[in-house]
Amino acid sequence: MNPAALLLPLLITLAGTTLAALFWLSPLRGRLTMTQLAWLLSLAPLAAFLVLLSFLPSISKGQALTWSFEWIPALGLSAGLYFDSLSALFALVVAGIGTVVVIYAGYYFKESPTSSPSEGDREAPRSDSGVEGRRGGDARFLTYLLLFMASMLGVVMAGDVVTLFIFWEGTSITSFLLVAYKTKDEEARKGAFQALFITGGGGIALLAGLLMVSFVTGSTEFTAILGSGDALRNSAIYPVMLLLVAFGAFTKSAQFPAHIWLPGAMSAPTPASAYLHSATMVKAGIYLMARM
Repeated sequence: MNPAALLLPLLITLAGTTLAALFWLSPLRGRLTMTQLAWLLSLAPLAAFLVLLSFLPSISKGQALTWSFEWIPALGLSAGLYFDSLSALFALVVAGIGTVVVIYAGYYFKESPTSSPSEGDREAPRSDSGVEGRRGGDARFLTYLLLFMASMLGVVMAGDVVTLFIFWEGTSITSFLLVAYKTKDEEARKGAFQALFITGGGGIALLAGLLMVSFVTGSTEFTAILGSGDALRNSAIYPVMLLLVAFGAFTKSAQFPAHIWLPGAMSAPTPASAYLHSATMVKAGIYLMARM
C-alpha cells in the first residue's frame, strides 16, 4: 500500500468541510435544507470510515503504517502519520460515529433552507416534540463539526509529537466554535471560553512534556519514541514528563481537577455534545495515555 494513502481519511473529511463552508458562505446557501445537506455531507466521514477499514488488512499482523515528509529540514523536524491497531480503533470511532452525528444534526435543526450566518444566530421556539432548533439551521454548524472531525483524525493518526500537538490544539479551537455556536447566548460563550482556556492550557503543558520526550529520545517521531521506553523511564526528568503529558490528557478528557469545563460546554447544541463530549474529544486523553 502506498504510504501516502494514509492522507485519504483526512483529505476526504477536509473536502466535506470545504463543501459545508461553500453552503454557508457562497450563493449555494439556501439551495438545500439542513437535512438534505447533512445527508450529503455525511458521505465524507462515511467514505473516510470505509478507507480506514481498507487499511486493516495491512496492520492485521501488528505492523504499523507510516508516512512522513520533511517539514523543517534545518531543525530535523518532520510531520507525518502513524497508523496501527490503536489508531484504527479510535479513528473508526471518530469517522463512524461522526457519520451518524452529521445525519442527526440535519434532523436536530429545523427542516428549512440553510440560512445566512446572521439568521443562524436567531433562536427559534421549541417545536412540539421538544427538540431545540435554530430557525433554518446553519451550514456553519456542519462546517465546524467536520473540521473538528478532521482534527480528531489527525490526533489519533499523528506520526510525531509536532503533528499530534497541532491537531490536539485544533480540537480545542474547533470545540470552542461548536460550544459557542449560539453566539448570542452568554452562557454558551462563557462555557466555550472556559473550555478553550483549560484544554488549551493543558495543550501547552502537553507540548512541554512532548518536547522533553523528544529531547530524551532524540526524535520527534513515534516510531523512535515508542521503542525508547527504558530510556524515558531512566531519565532524571521522567516524573516531570509524565506529569505534563498526564495533565494534558486530563484536561482534554475533563478529569479531576480539570473537569470543571465540561458542564459549561454542555450548552452546545446536542449534536456537538453527543460527538465531542461523549464520543470523541474526551477520548483523546485516553488515546494519548494509551499511545504514550
